[in-house]
Amino acid sequence: KIKAVIFDLDGTVGDTLPLIITAFRNALEPLINRSVTDAEIISTFGPSEEGTIMSLAPDHYERGLADYLSYYEELHHLCPEPFEGVREMLETLRSNRIRLAMVTGKGEKSAHITLKKFELEHYFEIVETGSPMGPRKPDGIKAALEVFGNISVKETIYVGDAPSDIQSSRDAGVSIVSAAWADSAEKEVLLSLKPDEIFYTIPSFRDWLFGRI
Repeated sequence: KIKAVIFDLDGTVGDTLPLIITAFRNALEPLINRSVTDAEIISTFGPSEEGTIMSLAPDHYERGLADYLSYYEELHHLCPEPFEGVREMLETLRSNRIRLAMVTGKGEKSAHITLKKFELEHYFEIVETGSPMGPRKPDGIKAALEVFGNISVKETIYVGDAPSDIQSSRDAGVSIVSAAWADSAEKEVLLSLKPDEIFYTIPSFRDWLFGRI
């Protein structure tokens, strides 16, 4: 039986990637006096947003970060709600006493902006965020497991949309469910990495999950 579910945020709980890219572009292009492509921005992901700014606008770090967070909050109407069905799924999991955590590569401030806008903060016992220095999801998952206490890795799943989430989950010893329901999901790449499960819609994931709690 599954007793704990750890969720990623971007592309898993909400379709935030277009918002992230727009906020980066608005914040950084005026500082570095050139345009940046989606691919350029996405190639810096792994570290939190601070890492992206260090990579693309190292001479304007403080201003770049402040402007990014300002635009991120201001433009959140581009992604006003989580994916359809997510809130109801979290409600059902919580009412069935399933332990819930979030482990995201986002920086702490932007993660909390989104959770607040989505009105989802109260569902998660622990929210582990990213590091400017590089990916730290295995550590985040292990931190969540410590909070859960007597729940084993075999009773826990991680739900994430990124190919890197598959290795992170394996490093932490938990099963990985690949979330391939966002437009941005790299479905072929995810399949090639052989996650424990992969779902292309939230209803299909929900039905599978509710049959195991």
